[in-house]
Amino acid sequence: MNYELKEIGKVKYIDEGQGPVLLLLHGLFGELSNFKHQVDYFKKDFRVVLPMLPLLDMDIFNTTVAGLAKFVQKFVEKLDLKNFHLLGNSLGGHVALVYILKHPERVRTLILTGSSGLFENGMGDSYPKRGDREYIRKKTEDTFYDPAIATKELVDEVFEITRNRLKAMRIIALAKSAIRNNLGDELKEIKQPTLLIWGQNDKVTPPFVAEEFKKLIPNSELYFIDMCGHAPMMEVPDEFNKILEPFLKKHG
Repeated sequence: MNYELKEIGKVKYIDEGQGPVLLLLHGLFGELSNFKHQVDYFKKDFRVVLPMLPLLDMDIFNTTVAGLAKFVQKFVEKLDLKNFHLLGNSLGGHVALVYILKHPERVRTLILTGSSGLFENGMGDSYPKRGDREYIRKKTEDTFYDPAIATKELVDEVFEITRNRLKAMRIIALAKSAIRNNLGDELKEIKQPTLLIWGQNDKVTPPFVAEEFKKLIPNSELYFIDMCGHAPMMEVPDEFNKILEPFLKKHG
């Protein structure tokens, strides 16, 4: 992704376009490039802001969903972002939920795709197989409906993270924090218009999870995308954007 990486403190982020703010949060093994197609598409009408979450850099005691939500809070305050659209994928969706529950006054709408927060088939239980590249390959492929999207480069990138003991400990800590931090009883407090975009073939947060979010978040609407896994914005970006655009403009 050929965008200028800006820095504020030690935080690297992308900030493109002008207009209403669309703040994007990536998932556990995510990169800024996960949202390349959304930055490309929405920067013509929105100010698209995408921070690199410090998943592998926080001290182990704060390596939690709540710790990441505090990071987002500080980032938002430093950039003085207000009345923004908040979109999160996977763990990023979970962080978005914790953030909006604590700071609803800053958020205009919420968009979740493959979000944890209720249930996920994560890496928390069997993850300690750090040296097993085949295991990592299979887990990476499970993210997508089309396993070919899990390229050798992507698998190698995830595998290298897991081979580092300290990084692996942080990944495990975040995965277990996501499992423990179930938000089912709190979701009724979310009043903002909420859009749920879900892969019909999501193995990590299966379709029933999306249905439960729809039931628990009062002002929410749900769209399923067929032949799509856990990261619709990457796997089927055109269809994802076509669902997201009218929602943003309706509430923008």
